Amino acid sequence: MAEHRHDTHPDIINRLKRAEGHLKSVIAMIEDGRPCLDIAQQLHAVEKAITNAKRTLIQDHLDHCLEDTVGALQHDQRRSLDEFKLITKYL
Repeated sequence: MAEHRHDTHPDIINRLKRAEGHLKSVIAMIEDGRPCLDIAQQLHAVEKAITNAKRTLIQDHLDHCLEDTVGALQHDQRRSLDEFKLITKYL
């Protein structure tokens, strides 16, 4: 399989590494018997980092891979694709 990279991949890697750090912190907090509120806050940070990484990856795919596959579109077709890309931001 050919190498597949986009400009956003370093950002995605950074987000996932941040999530990894937060997750390690959560594990240590549970092992240390830290308060549930503190643990929940860290778990929320893990979720946000992963969600943001996923959103960036999906948007990047739509902006590049899908565009390359579909090619040039007429204005009315272009509008539908643009709306599809916009609505995916709410996933």
